[in-house]
Amino acid sequence: MKRSPIVRWTVGDVSDAGFEALQLSIRGVHRLTGPGARYVVCVNSVPVDRAKALTGPVPGDVEWRGVTRDQLAPFIRPHLDGGLAEGVGWKFAPFRLDPDRPELALDNDCILWDLPEALRLWIAEDGDLRVIAEDVRACFGQFAALCGDEPRNSGIRALPAAFDLEARMRDVLTRVPAVMSSELDEQGLQVAAVMADGVPEVVRVSEVSICSPFPPHLPHLGACGAHFVGVNAKSLPWSYEGRPGVEYIQEHWARWRDEVARRVGGN
Repeated sequence: MKRSPIVRWTVGDVSDAGFEALQLSIRGVHRLTGPGARYVVCVNSVPVDRAKALTGPVPGDVEWRGVTRDQLAPFIRPHLDGGLAEGVGWKFAPFRLDPDRPELALDNDCILWDLPEALRLWIAEDGDLRVIAEDVRACFGQFAALCGDEPRNSGIRALPAAFDLEARMRDVLTRVPAVMSSELDEQGLQVAAVMADGVPEVVRVSEVSICSPFPPHLPHLGACGAHFVGVNAKSLPWSYEGRPGVEYIQEHWARWRDEVARRVGGN
């Protein structure tokens, strides 16, 4: 019997553009996977009602779930920076929403308007494959030794039903007992866990671009979607040619926003 998937997002106290991206991400995936899937947005650091208001109208029956530090598994808490720096750890609250159903986890700033081949295979195989995204360079933080040389990005992560993500992360943290303090550490932990006992299918950057105005990121959209790196930031700790870095990110988002909305069928 075919098991309908769960699609989940994690969002916190991000920029207005980050909430715009979340709305478009929900619209795009809902159009691709239809009403049979379960859609869940896990909200941290801001009230759920505020997150819903900032995101705006979305199609279908989306569940909005507030999450707190208490929902992080006790074993992982010692491995997180005390302030959950850069939002690290929130994607693990909880590890799985329903272990009996396949699960697709998307970053809120990752927007799809067509299914990449790896996700087509994942759906065709009833969610019995693992999927991770390609990146433009390998950035795995303290877990680099366990992730291989190929660049991977955790902005798209699809898992089979009954895949014990918690057990695999426990094993990774036993081997590398790091205290995670950056998004790169969180990404490395996820990639190492997903690759622990098999090779996942890969969403290529030609399909879903790692998109920003700064190389080696790609300034253009992919064939199936785009992951808008940096769009969640309200500020950045650096400038370029005398202008705050966040201004370039905001301009890049503004350049593509309407086209992306058209592609996902939004307003």
